[in-house]
Amino acid sequence: MSIPEILQEVDNLEKESKNLKSELLKLCWYMRGGVTIDDVYYMAYEDRMMISKLVEDNLETTKKTGLNFF
Repeated sequence: MSIPEILQEVDNLEKESKNLKSELLKLCWYMRGGVTIDDVYYMAYEDRMMISKLVEDNLETTKKTGLNFF
């Protein structure tokens, strides 16, 4: 790889890392202290996706019912 390609790859990896960290922190917030950031870092990808889907479903339900979520 050339230097510009390497720098682009590093930039891409940094963005992916920040996106992952943001998603993990959101899970911690939605779980309201039920998990720590360390807990979610050690979770399997499939487990995190299942929790994310549960959160998404619950958000949709609260929008439909008008109940408070936050």
